[in-house]
Amino acid sequence: MISVLRRAALVATLLIFARGDLRAQGSTPTHGLDRANIDSTCAACADFYEYANGGWLKRTEIPAAYSSYGTFREVADRGDVVLRSVLEDAAKGSSDHATNEAGIYYATCMDTAAIERQGVSPLEPRLASIDAISSLPALRAEVAQLQLVGVPVMFSTGSEPDFRNSARVILALDQGGLGLPDRDYYTRTDSVSTKLRNMYRDHVSRLLALAGESTAQAEHDADRVLAIEMQLAKASLTSVERRNPKKLYNPMSLAQVDSLAPHLDFSTILRDVHAPASSIIRVGHPEFLRTLDSMLVSVPLTDWKAYLRFHTLSDASPWLSKPFADEAFRMQQAMTGAKEQLPRWKECLNSTAGNLGEAVGKAYVARTFTPEAKARALAMVRNMEAVLRERLSTLSWMSDSTRKFALAKLDAFVNKIGYPDKWRDYSKLELSKQKPFVDNRTAVFDFESKRDLAKVGKLTDRTEWGMTPAMVNAQYNPLSNDVTFPAAILQPPFFDPNADDAVNYGGMGAAIGHEMTHGFDDQGRQFDAQGNLRDWWTPADSKAFDQRALLVQRQFDSYVVLDSLHVNGKLTLGEDIADLGGLKIAYEALERSFSGKRPPPIDGFTPEQRFFLSWAHVWRTKARPEAERQQVLTDQHAPAHWRVNGPLANMPEFAKAFGCKAGEAMVRPDSLRPQIW
Repeated sequence: MISVLRRAALVATLLIFARGDLRAQGSTPTHGLDRANIDSTCAACADFYEYANGGWLKRTEIPAAYSSYGTFREVADRGDVVLRSVLEDAAKGSSDHATNEAGIYYATCMDTAAIERQGVSPLEPRLASIDAISSLPALRAEVAQLQLVGVPVMFSTGSEPDFRNSARVILALDQGGLGLPDRDYYTRTDSVSTKLRNMYRDHVSRLLALAGESTAQAEHDADRVLAIEMQLAKASLTSVERRNPKKLYNPMSLAQVDSLAPHLDFSTILRDVHAPASSIIRVGHPEFLRTLDSMLVSVPLTDWKAYLRFHTLSDASPWLSKPFADEAFRMQQAMTGAKEQLPRWKECLNSTAGNLGEAVGKAYVARTFTPEAKARALAMVRNMEAVLRERLSTLSWMSDSTRKFALAKLDAFVNKIGYPDKWRDYSKLELSKQKPFVDNRTAVFDFESKRDLAKVGKLTDRTEWGMTPAMVNAQYNPLSNDVTFPAAILQPPFFDPNADDAVNYGGMGAAIGHEMTHGFDDQGRQFDAQGNLRDWWTPADSKAFDQRALLVQRQFDSYVVLDSLHVNGKLTLGEDIADLGGLKIAYEALERSFSGKRPPPIDGFTPEQRFFLSWAHVWRTKARPEAERQQVLTDQHAPAHWRVNGPLANMPEFAKAFGCKAGEAMVRPDSLRPQIW
């Protein structure tokens, strides 16, 4: 089962970046700043993103297999070179059980000859089980098994800390069951959305036909699948609505859930997957469950069977024989704009690192991350915390009552740097080189689902990581009040021992400040020092915060990405607040680091200018229109251009560094400039 915590949109990351996304070829980092990236023909005060990155943007092409390309991809590629070596060694066998299982997973994924011979046969037992469904109880039983092996049908569920008592783990039950990335893909009526829905419907039909259905039957079933998903989508909360944790917290007993959705019979589903008893279940959206329950009666069983067949095929299709993989890519291409498929080794590496990240984590860390680097990163975090503490202590708009709780929350921050202190136990996972890759992949999902469910009813393990060491990302988790910086992001250009402090503070320092600020953004501020959903704000302070946050929302609402498609300021608000706060904190930390001895310019740029250039260089990105559209509709992060220009236009420190004057594009009027953290 897939935990609903991320789907609840609570865990805040530096960016949405999964190892399964598209990567570019490896590159050699340049220490410090590279002037070749700058376009001096563009005025810094007119468009700083173009000024800082114009040279790079002009000479860089998005590789054919990719939907986007930028600094995060560059860093990930260098990590992929290491991971490939780790996995190829592991595929030869390892005395370490976890590493050995990762090697088997990777090796069977790379065995394309066997995969081509097998065709769809690895799925035949599951497809036969679906075809044999003849009653509602049999349908529920099949849904339970599909949930267990990671096929997200009908709903989503998993374990998580209780929002109101984060020390204990409960079960969560939430909306889900869609094949397109977001419910808005089903509800929007513009021409692009309509075209994508039609392409998706054709994709459903082609996959079902590849699995043996007649063309006529596949066409009919595709219509039924889309009809089911349209109903589920219309009953789902929007991504913006899901940013409100209070809206998602509807605690119920198991008996209450069964009363709400008697035909779903969730108690039987939990029994079928051997889930522990949970005294409280967090229901993310009761109305969704009511709709699903009514659909279990109104939608014919034959339609549900078509829906389950499609999602079983869709989940496995990238890993089946070429006709299925090609069809999976055809839909991916429509959504992201990628022109060709990734090399097989990258696909298999992404799958292994994504599903068995800690199994290869030890070897990755041993080859890329030193104890000295961990110590230096932690020292920077402590420095940033000291700055944030002082800023919280002197905010003019916050009362002493609220301030006391804010400082207590900061003091309770847990910093996870580089890699976990305790590695995940994979001793119960058994894979086989003699089995098809799809079977090994299913076994991993089954292992992870059971591991996840086993947490229910127990105390929360606050040492557990929600990221793996090889992820080029960072996160803040409000339910555990911790910030995580994996080893992979503590690399150049984010964190470079050979670069000057200004570059490091503009890169890693601002990223650290970003994650820390998430504890106090519009969403994170609703949780206390222990990670409990609790209002510790005075009404006046809450109103003052909301007024300031509204300025950020309106600012980003005004940014146009494609044609008439704007950034959704309500969706990106938390990330936009975190960018601004992170930059403010990092800039002040840099100034303090001078200790009265301000460094001279380097390459003609002052330390302050290098700080802002570093921030802009970190976010340089080229993306295809399809990928940008998907980002605006589904991602809580604004496109890179606005993540640079947006917060900098609110900083007098930036205007001073580059001599920008009132009225220029990179200087927002005082009346529109938010002053939050």
